[in-house]
Amino acid sequence: MNSSDKIKWGIIGCGKIAHKFVSDLALIDEAVLTGVASRSYEKADEFAQKHKAKKAYGSYDELFLDPEIDIVYIATPHHLHAELSIKAMENGHHVLCEKPLSINHKEAKSIIETSRRTKRFFMEALWTRFNPSFVEVKKRIDDREIGEIKYINADFAFRSEFSTGDRTLDINLGGGALLDIGIYPAFLAYIMLGVPTEIVAKSIFHKTASSDVQTSMIFQYAEAQAVLYSSFESQSDMVARISGSKGQIYLNDRWHHADGYTLIKNERPQKFDVPVMGNGYTYEIIECHNCLRANKIESKDWSHQNSLELISILDDVRKQVGLKYPQE
Repeated sequence: MNSSDKIKWGIIGCGKIAHKFVSDLALIDEAVLTGVASRSYEKADEFAQKHKAKKAYGSYDELFLDPEIDIVYIATPHHLHAELSIKAMENGHHVLCEKPLSINHKEAKSIIETSRRTKRFFMEALWTRFNPSFVEVKKRIDDREIGEIKYINADFAFRSEFSTGDRTLDINLGGGALLDIGIYPAFLAYIMLGVPTEIVAKSIFHKTASSDVQTSMIFQYAEAQAVLYSSFESQSDMVARISGSKGQIYLNDRWHHADGYTLIKNERPQKFDVPVMGNGYTYEIIECHNCLRANKIESKDWSHQNSLELISILDDVRKQVGLKYPQE
């Protein structure tokens, strides 16, 4: 891909997150929204007109057959991520797929194998990894500014009145708190401390939908612990706390797309403001572009191995709490 070429995007799925993502895509000069696909042509056409996309498709397969599209953003319910990511790559497209990349490690492995076989770029859209506040905090921790990490505490919780028919609760679609929002606290512990040596987890399940509405996790490490929580049942302050032997760092609420953080050393807090461009998806889009221009099939900052290890952690949590999806 030439450095002067515009990068042409296709969108699979026209829900809320896709609208936000495409609004950020419009902020990046080298990005072009070329095609939009939904299972309903009317929905795709409405989305395309709103965001000035060149083409609208009434099926995902039609978009996959479009040779003009360079990279596809997949924003469907979780249970379709693996199938659609694989189809997109086998039809010659690069892929950015919403998190989680799949409902389990087995599916994730198939995605990564397809990326390597087809030599197409693939990345799980864990946008937090590229958030400017997060990048700064990660560097400070890697530089040992707060010493050895001893404790991480992170929540992702909000009170919601989802109906049993909502995709967020539908176990057939990979619904539930863990994969929808619990992935964020699990990601934070993983990216800072690695794969835990032991996991303890408990869930509260929806009375009729069978999906988890609240899950708590403790990740045990040799010299540290992470206490993590996700819920659709209650609010939390959405501040992430990382405590080390020489200080603490607090990521502002809502920490998964923070606009700043506080560094505390010698009991003296320093606040850092780090503005976010657009909705915050811009940074993962830029990472995709950089990788495509460098002919890479994965990002070094959120690699295939990272995605495989994180979904394995979530598989372990589900095993602990007894959560199984019908497809398994």
